[in-house]
Amino acid sequence: MTFPLFLLMISAGGVGACVRFVLDETIRSRNPEPPFPISTALINLSGCFVLGLLTGLVVSRLASEDVRAVVGSGFIGGYTTFSMASFETVQLIREKRYGAAVAYAFGILAGGVALALLGFVWGRAL
Repeated sequence: MTFPLFLLMISAGGVGACVRFVLDETIRSRNPEPPFPISTALINLSGCFVLGLLTGLVVSRLASEDVRAVVGSGFIGGYTTFSMASFETVQLIREKRYGAAVAYAFGILAGGVALALLGFVWGRAL
């Protein structure tokens, strides 16, 4: 990895984290007591789709490996948060909301895989 690429990845990761924070706050302000952690789910699911799309574009040679590194590892890496989704699942369990915890955990996993696949297929088809 070149030093300029390294700096771009760091910058993109910071931007991704800031976008996640603003989006999370916006969603939470509009729905202060959701039945499950909607903001984290939407952020992670959209990140899965974008990473799948980007990977499809790389396979189709419409985007370079460097673009995938900066946008995928950098921006999407900073934007999505597996650790927060895991912690929120634990919170649901602590609140004895077992059904919501199971639905959330499996929903974000299955939804993430489905959206990553959809993005990949779409990106490859372009």
